[in-house]
Amino acid sequence: MITVHHLNNSRSQRVLWLLEELGVPYEIRHYQRDAKTMLAPPELRQVHPLGKSPVITDGDQVVAESGAIIEYLCRAYGNDSIVPTASRQAMLDYSYFLHYAEGSAMPLFVMKLVFSEIPRRPMPFFVRPIARALCGQVIKTWLQPQIDNHLAFLEAHLQKQKWFAGDAFSAADIQMSFPVEAAAVRDRVAEKYPALQDFLERIHARPAYQRALEKGGPYSLAG
Repeated sequence: MITVHHLNNSRSQRVLWLLEELGVPYEIRHYQRDAKTMLAPPELRQVHPLGKSPVITDGDQVVAESGAIIEYLCRAYGNDSIVPTASRQAMLDYSYFLHYAEGSAMPLFVMKLVFSEIPRRPMPFFVRPIARALCGQVIKTWLQPQIDNHLAFLEAHLQKQKWFAGDAFSAADIQMSFPVEAAAVRDRVAEKYPALQDFLERIHARPAYQRALEKGGPYSLAG
C-alpha cells in the first residue's frame, strides 16, 4: 500500500491528485506545519532525512521530490493516458515541464515569498525600513521581471495547445499545477494571463482533483 506523507498546503497535494487520476489505492499520513515558522514538523525526518514533503512510501521503498515521485508512480502504476506518447513533441514537452516546474518556476516564487516575508520578521525597529527597502528593490528590479517573463512564456505556451504536453491531459499538468497556483495567489493571473486562468479552472474542475482536496484537507492554493 502506498502511503503519502502529506503536509498541509504543500506540493504533496499534487501526489494525492495523481493517485486519484491513476485510481491507485493509497493511505494518507497527515502532518501540520509549525504555526510560527510554517516549516514541516520534525516527525517527517523519521520518513526521510531531509524532513520535507512530499514523500511517499511504497512497501519498503521511500521516494521523495515531486518530480521523482510522479515519475515513479507513472512508471509503476500509470499508462498512456497519463504519460503522452502521441508525438515526439508531446513527449519532449512532458519531460520539460515535469522538470521545469521545480527547477525554474518554483525557485522564483519561493524567493519572492522569502523577500516579502523578511521585513515582517522580528528585528530592531530601526532596521525594518532598511530591510523593507532592500527586499522591495530585489523584488522590483530582479525577481518580478523574471516572474513576469516566465508567466508570459507559460501563457504563450497554453495559447498554442490545451495542456502543457499537447492536447491531452498528462502528469506534466499535475506537476505544473503548483507553480501556476502559486502565481495565482500573488501575480494576478486571472487579470493578466487568461490561458493560465483557464488552465486553473479546468484542473480545479476535474473530479480527481476534487477528490484529492477532500482527502487531503484544506489547501489554500486551490483558490
